[in-house]
Amino acid sequence: MHILFADDEPQLQKLMGTELPRMGYRVTVCPDGPTAVDVLSKEPIDCLLVDLDMPGMSGIEVIARAREIRPEIEAVIMTGNPSQETAIEALRHGTFDYLMKPCRLAEISALMGRVSERREWNRLVAALRHRLQRAEGDSDLIGENQSMHAVRKLIAKVAPTESTVLIRGETGCGKELVARAIADESLRSEQPFVAINCGALPETLIESELFGHVKGAFTGADSGRMGLFEVASGGTLFLDEVGELPLAVQAKLLRVLETGDIRRLGDNQSIKVDVRVVCATHRDLEKMVTEGTFREDLMFRINTFELRLPALRDRIDDLPALAEHLLRRHRADGTSGQLFTEAAMAELQSHQWPGNVRELANVIEHASVLCDALPIDVEHLPQHFARRQLRADLADTAPMTMREIELRAIERSMARHNGNKKAVAEELGMSLKTLYNKLNAASEASEAA
Repeated sequence: MHILFADDEPQLQKLMGTELPRMGYRVTVCPDGPTAVDVLSKEPIDCLLVDLDMPGMSGIEVIARAREIRPEIEAVIMTGNPSQETAIEALRHGTFDYLMKPCRLAEISALMGRVSERREWNRLVAALRHRLQRAEGDSDLIGENQSMHAVRKLIAKVAPTESTVLIRGETGCGKELVARAIADESLRSEQPFVAINCGALPETLIESELFGHVKGAFTGADSGRMGLFEVASGGTLFLDEVGELPLAVQAKLLRVLETGDIRRLGDNQSIKVDVRVVCATHRDLEKMVTEGTFREDLMFRINTFELRLPALRDRIDDLPALAEHLLRRHRADGTSGQLFTEAAMAELQSHQWPGNVRELANVIEHASVLCDALPIDVEHLPQHFARRQLRADLADTAPMTMREIELRAIERSMARHNGNKKAVAEELGMSLKTLYNKLNAASEASEAA
C-alpha cells in the first residue's frame, strides 16, 4: 500500500518516513497540502495520512482534492485539536478514521492494517461484481423476428405489475434472460434478482435452498442459513424448471405464494417475505397435472400470466444477430468488420438447433477458441457441421465406393485446414500415420491411372 503522509512538523516527517516502510508500506512524505495535491496528481496513492492543520491547505481540503483525483483513495486525519465539528467534517468527506496527536506507532500500525484490509475487501467486491456481471450478461433480447417483438410487448405489459409469470419454452431458448428482462423493467428493478434451477438440486436440498434452515434442522446443519426467498425479499425470485419440484415442496411453494409467509426447516416461527415470483418450464404442466406429478392449484397460481418463447429454429432470421452478439461476448479484442464468412453463416442457419440459443452459444464459443483471426469460417465450427456438409455433398453425386467417400472427406478437410495434416487427422478421428497412408495410397492410385 502506497501511503502519502502530509504534515508540517519536520520531526514527524522524518519519523513517518522511517517507520511506515518498516511496517511494510511505501511512503511519500510531503511538508504541506499543496505539495501533497501535486504528488496526488502524479503518483498512484492508496491512502492519505494527513495533518488537519497545515499551511496553505488544510487536511480536509487535501482529502477533498484527492477524492476528485482518485475517488477510491482511503484517508486518515491526524489532529492535535479534536472536536465534534472536526469529526463530522472528516466523515462528510469519507475519511476512514482520525488519530489524536500525540499517537503511538502501534496505534498507527493497527489503523493502517485496517485500511489495508478494507482496500482488499473493496478489491474483492469489485472483482466479484465484475464476474457476476460477466456471468449474468445483459438482459437485452436480441432479434427482430415478429415473435420476439410480441415477446417484448408482453414483457412491457406484465413487468410493471406484481403478477406471477410463467415462461414456457424449450430448453435453452432464453427463459432466464426473459425473466431478467421482466425484473429489470419492473418496479423492483433496484432490488435483488435471484435465480435457481429447481431441477439442478437433489430433492433433499431444494427445500433448504428455497426456505432456509435453522441450526440442527438436519444432519450437517451446523449453522442456520437464509433461504432464497429471504435473499430475494423486495425483489424477484426466478424458479427455473419449476416442473421438477417434488410434490411436498410444491405444497409449500403454494403456501408462500398465497400468504407471503415462509418457515425455515426446523423452525416454528414464520417469516414474512415480499417476493415477486417468475417461473419457467419446458415441461407440459397440464399433462403432469393429469398424471398427478404437479399440483393443479399451483399450476393455476403460477400461471397468472403466461409467456411463450419461440424456439431458435422458428426465428432463424435472428441467428446472424444472435451469433454476432455471442461472439462479441467471447472476444475481448473488440470485434469489428466481417465476423463470419458466408459459408459459416450458411452452415449455422441450416442447422436445426435442438438446443436453441444455449447450443448456439456453445458453438460460437468453440469457434471463437479455434479462430485466431476473424472472420470465423466453416473449419472453426464443431465437427458435426463438417460431417453434415459432407453428407449433403454426397447426396448430390453419383454412387461412390467407400474409398472414394473417404478420400472426398480427406480432401474437404485438407482444404478447410489449408493442408495442416495434424488438424485433418484430429477432425476425421484417425491417427496421423493412418492419414499419411491413405494419402500415399491415393497418390499411387492416381499415378497408376
